[in-house]
Parts: sequence; structure tokens; C-alpha cells
Amino acid sequence: MKICSPLLIVTLILCGLDLQASEKHPVPESDLWLTYKASEGPGKGKHVVLIAAEQEYRSEQAMPMLAKILSQYHGFNCTVIFSVNEKGEVDPTLPAPFKDKTKRHRIPGLKFLKDADCVIWKSRFMQLTDEDMKHFHDYFDSGKPLIALRTANHGFWGGKPYKKDGKRVSLRKLLGGAFMGHHGGWHREATRGIFEHKENEKVHPILIGVKDVFGPSDVYRCHKDGEFPKDCTSLMLGQPLINLEKDAPPNPKKKPLPIAWIKTWTGNTGLKSKIFHFTMGSANDFKSEGVRRITVNAVYWGLGLEKEIISHSKMDIIGEYKPLKSGFNYKKLGVKPKKVKEYK
Repeated sequence: MKICSPLLIVTLILCGLDLQASEKHPVPESDLWLTYKASEGPGKGKHVVLIAAEQEYRSEQAMPMLAKILSQYHGFNCTVIFSVNEKGEVDPTLPAPFKDKTKRHRIPGLKFLKDADCVIWKSRFMQLTDEDMKHFHDYFDSGKPLIALRTANHGFWGGKPYKKDGKRVSLRKLLGGAFMGHHGGWHREATRGIFEHKENEKVHPILIGVKDVFGPSDVYRCHKDGEFPKDCTSLMLGQPLINLEKDAPPNPKKKPLPIAWIKTWTGNTGLKSKIFHFTMGSANDFKSEGVRRITVNAVYWGLGLEKEIISHSKMDIIGEYKPLKSGFNYKKLGVKPKKVKEYK
């Protein structure tokens, strides 16, 4: 039997250590955020940060579910960060905005945006410190993709404004639209997605394999009639239904409006970021495979992995997923502060 030299043994050990180190998740574990290590998949080596910081649509349940899908089926390392209270608990019951203009919300882990490859963002009326706002602003300038869901278009309240060339940039300008009101009946009328492309047109990569988009959240109005931005491309319209049932007919008094679009944003660095804004995204919307697929496909598109998008890629929910209903009646809905690990 041939015996390996001590030098070769040491080399093999060091190579093994390097391989193990390269497979580590890029973010350390903590009681303040959740990490999901990547399995094999097209996203290998890429890190997605998901932000759950709103009070109405149960993103604290939706984002960990998405992180599991992205990590276990598609090979992305994922980190979920949350709005927390003074005890470090995930707390959707914290008011937003605060009546006290000096008070600030906390989203531990925003520093990880610096090295993230993609961000899925959902916040609502967050009052943040200048330091925390800078994490967002630096990401807006980074040239990296941004997937903005539902309330992200009114994600901040006050705080340090984002500026380009010394001029203030609104979320409307950045994302291509902002909340102007509930076009569908709030908590009364569901949304059915309608594809914008025609049968003879090539399907946009984000829409590959997307067959059915439905959710109980209502259609937002984000633009005045006839004023859809020229720098945006609409991918999907949302038709308000007469109630919250999936098989409900359309509300004949309400026309469909854009709910999913893409654009490019060039920040202060001159780098171009791919933006996907989807005004659906409640936790119960994500029960729809179409809602999950369009969001995951957007990550691939944002990262330039369009050729890796396949129509039959896995989007099944992993484990139990029983999101609470949307709304602000927290006691009735069973919403209360919880430790971060309870959402794992």
C-alpha cells in the first residue's frame, strides 16, 4: 500500500478546509435574522436578502417561505431580516408610522445589503435612522437587482431622503409607481393576473411557466390613467374580482391596472440596476404558485440568469405554510410579537 507523504496529507486537509469555508453561508447565524444555506442549483454562489418589515400582509411568514424555495430548490443562499421590537422580537404590531416623529423602527441585518447579490424588499412606512436609510440608498446605487413587493412603494416614512445628483428621488421614480389608493375593494376584492403579452409575442423570462396568478389582496392604483411611465414595461395587469374567492367573476365596474412591471434604474455610481415591482405579495397571495413563480423568476432575471429559468422548475411550498389573514386587527387575527426563530 502506497503511503501519502505528510506534505500531501497537509495539502489535502487544507484544500478540504478551503472547500468547507467556501460552502459556508455568507451571514453568521443570529437570534435577530434567519439564514438558509443553499443546496445545489443555478443560484449557487449568489446571496439573496429578503426584507420583512410591514404590519398588514404577514411578510414575516411569506419571506421565510420564499427563502426556503430559493435556497432548497434553486441554490441561493438566503437571509431574512425583520422589523423587530426592543426585545428583538419580530413585531408587526408596532405602529407605522409612529406618531412620535423622533422614534425609529429597527431592522437588524440591513448591513448585509452591501454584499447581497439581490434583494427582495417589502416594508411599509418604516421610520429608520439615517444609518439604516443609507444601507438602502447604497443598494439603490449598487447596480444590483431589486425585487420590490406590494407595500415597498410606500416603504418609508420620513427619514433621510435618497438623492441622485443632489436631487431627491421618490420611490415613485425609483420603482416606476407608488401607492395612490385601493383600486380593488380593500380586503373585499381579490386580484386575478392578466398577461400583457399577446399570443404571438415572446414571453418575458419573468413570465416563463407562470400560468395562474391569483391572490386575495386587492389591486393597487399606482398611476394616473394614461400615465404609465415610459421607462417601465408592464408584464401583468390585475383585474379586481367581485369578492375574495378564486373563481369569482371580474368586477365589471373596475378595469384591470398594471400590477407587475420592470425598469432599469441608474444610481449615483452610474451602474444600472434591474427593478421588478410587483404590487401583489401578501402572505396569502403566495399560496398561488403563479405568485411564487413570478417572484422567483424575477430573481433569476435580475441576476442575469434568464437562460436558467425553466417552466417546470420546483415552486412547491416546503413544510407547513398557514399564513394568517391580512389586516390590522391583530388580536382577532392572532398576530403577536414572536422570536425570530419561530419563523424558521
